[in-house]
Amino acid sequence: MDRSPISRLALRGLAGGLIAGVFAALAFGNIADAQAIAGFDSDQPVNYAADRIELQDRQNRVVLSGDVVIDQGDLRLTAARMTVAYTNANGLRIQRIDATGGVTVARGSERASGAAGVYDFNRRVIVLSGGVSLRRGADTLNGGRLTIDLASGLSSVDGRGASAPGTTGANGRVSGSFTVPKKD
Repeated sequence: MDRSPISRLALRGLAGGLIAGVFAALAFGNIADAQAIAGFDSDQPVNYAADRIELQDRQNRVVLSGDVVIDQGDLRLTAARMTVAYTNANGLRIQRIDATGGVTVARGSERASGAAGVYDFNRRVIVLSGGVSLRRGADTLNGGRLTIDLASGLSSVDGRGASAPGTTGANGRVSGSFTVPKKD
């Protein structure tokens, strides 16, 4: 059966869409969860707690250290140290948070960790790097760098920076495991 190039493209597009849907369902549990992540409101207030805070007003930044916890809605960012860059024009506005030392990002049942992290408020993107580990229940994903786009809900993991000694996802590769339901 000879198909026209247009029908072959349509079939490829349909197959690609189905495969993308299956991966989204595996990664997020179901499509509704994936859409909920895309709906994250990054304009919510940011609350913080730390053992020490240093205001560097001339540089427009705040340095938080010692068991730092930052909450924004149901998103929680923890690390040993964070630097918050802000602007003071028309009121205080956070631009970026740089975190180091056991960085963890948690939301609901999902938890991601790495050696360092950046939360860019302007782009609405969180990037974790250095032995990144992503967990959701028993499912795992390991690599070198995780990028979370809060606006679209798209997350990606690559192997860059994964070859540091003692990290998961060694040799610049992404690895992980999915749980398989037991047969009744």
